[in-house]
Amino acid sequence: MASDEPIDLIRLEGEDNSVIVRITGKRPAPGRSGADELVGEILVDTAFVRGSLATSVSPEDLTEWRETLDVLDGGEDTTWREGRRAPELSVELDPDGEHAYVTVADHAMSQTTVTATVLLTDEWFDEAYDRLDATLRTWPMEGALRG
Repeated sequence: MASDEPIDLIRLEGEDNSVIVRITGKRPAPGRSGADELVGEILVDTAFVRGSLATSVSPEDLTEWRETLDVLDGGEDTTWREGRRAPELSVELDPDGEHAYVTVADHAMSQTTVTATVLLTDEWFDEAYDRLDATLRTWPMEGALRG
């Protein structure tokens, strides 16, 4: 079931900062017969910088995001889509256990990196897994791992 409404696959927020990966649709992946990818944007909003970057999300990216959530939930720093041609998202946990430093790095196109401080509560993890599941229900993708 496809939706006309965007879904926030990733939503990391602090008091004045946010990093969001918003999915807006689905299209055939270029050069991959029969494969689809999700399209959307990465939105960064802080008191200092505000911007957006178009992105696509593959079935492998969705599987990796679930694995990334598992690593974060285990209390370790991690990076989603590291070393790929897509923008990557790194999360470094603060020792206080409630804050994280989220870095969006676009090494391939704009060569820009932005870091924002956000909150990571126990409730955030539940919501993050729910967002991933909602994305997979709305735009099913062959090859993406389900929870």
